[in-house]
Amino acid sequence: MVSSFNSDTPRKSSSADDIVKQEIIVDEKSDRPSSSFDLEHGDEALQLIGIDRSAQFSDEYNAKLRRKLDLLIPPICAAVYFTQFLDKTSLNYASVMGFPILGQQFNLVSLAFYLGFLVWEFPTVYISQRLRLAKYLGANIIVWGILLMLHAVGNSFGAFFALRFLLGMCEACVAPSLILVIGMFYKKNEQASRISWFYVMNGLTMIFGGFVAYGISFDNGHVIAAYKIIYILLGGLAILVGISVLIWLPDSPVHAKFLTREERIAALERVRDDQGGTENKTFKRYQMLEAFTDVRTWMLVLIMLIISIPNGALTNFSNLVIKGFGYTGKQTLILSTPAGAVASITTLFVGWYSDKKSERMGPVVICLSGTILGSAMLIGFNGSGHKGALLFAIYVIGTYQSAISLIYAYNASNTSGYTKKATVNAMTLVAFAMGNIVGAEIFQPKTAPDYIPGKTAILVLMVVELALTLSLRWANIRLNKKKQEQIAELQARKGWTEADLRRERDRHAFADLTDRENIYFVYAP
Repeated sequence: MVSSFNSDTPRKSSSADDIVKQEIIVDEKSDRPSSSFDLEHGDEALQLIGIDRSAQFSDEYNAKLRRKLDLLIPPICAAVYFTQFLDKTSLNYASVMGFPILGQQFNLVSLAFYLGFLVWEFPTVYISQRLRLAKYLGANIIVWGILLMLHAVGNSFGAFFALRFLLGMCEACVAPSLILVIGMFYKKNEQASRISWFYVMNGLTMIFGGFVAYGISFDNGHVIAAYKIIYILLGGLAILVGISVLIWLPDSPVHAKFLTREERIAALERVRDDQGGTENKTFKRYQMLEAFTDVRTWMLVLIMLIISIPNGALTNFSNLVIKGFGYTGKQTLILSTPAGAVASITTLFVGWYSDKKSERMGPVVICLSGTILGSAMLIGFNGSGHKGALLFAIYVIGTYQSAISLIYAYNASNTSGYTKKATVNAMTLVAFAMGNIVGAEIFQPKTAPDYIPGKTAILVLMVVELALTLSLRWANIRLNKKKQEQIAELQARKGWTEADLRRERDRHAFADLTDRENIYFVYAP
């Protein structure tokens, strides 16, 4: 019997005790690979290229096509992420530029962003699946630009809390959308580096924002408060980026107008072997349920939750920590910028290394090591007066941020089935929001300026994170080994040649199967 990919048919999920059990899609009546697939429920790509490999392209042609993609997609993604991180951390700059909300109310305004993010993450992911992905993203960016500019109007706790909450809702779609775009256009061994190309903006914005805030801090504030200038400038920038996304960012290879028809076909054939699929507008309930019952998903969620706690703390309080070393507000803005350089270099390096080694969790260990070292130094040198050592610690403690880019790459490379991929993205981003909410509260005003309890919490959490990361890596290696054994057994039982096996693998690529269903899907450990 030939299996049909029907969205209304529930699929049996693997148990927690056997995460390697797979469904094999074959024709049970023949020794030849099956040729009947349900086109209706496959990816949009099938309408352009069909089930079987439609054309062969030379390595030279593919390299030229990849360069063409690189000139448009990563730069636009980088502009989006540059804008988002600046907007998200604008409160960090405002905190030392006369922002009127202080103490515990400042903590609450800080976490309001992540509350909005948390509430809207699942709805925004599924809305984006039904609409044109890039157009939905661009509209959200324009709206959050307007909200950011409105921060210059509000002057009460309630107004700032509401604006930050709405800002979080609008920005909730960014990471899932960019992960899906990179996953549709790039091969697995290209995804981590391309994601690092836009995620590096986190570090660069720390440099850019620090210098801009430093320059604005010299304004006497007679016409308009310095922190309001920050919000007006960043809001205007976001609106410009949103318009650019609407005009130029493609929704998928099928709809990429900057490519010729032949190039669109080549773009799809380039990613066929990865078995990750492209875009599918049909919500498939069984794929959502599979995401929730996959043990590895929850391991990843826990990894993202834990690593987001220091993110919530440091993105909003790092300037206050540096100021606590004995520096003025203006000095703090300048001294915070080297941390951005360290984060940028680390992000680019681990992105390159991750693709080179075809690994995702291994390079995370490199990122966590810097944070463990930095947090230990902040505790050990506290009150010592060694400002150089303390500044070094605050610079290397931020290397954890690069691990988040690898988690994004993990989602792009290790999850298949469009609804499942969207669900896993949403789950990890919900964990990101929850971790940041907790993180916004671990640097309590009563522990200022040393914040020893918060620094200790970061150290302990990163050690736990190491163990989880290595465990997930082991699980993926074990899954790949089991899949190879199943493929070998299937080939021997059916008497398939290598050509038969390649043809069957090709036919699974755009059938919108999940990574569990598709025996030919290979995980990047």
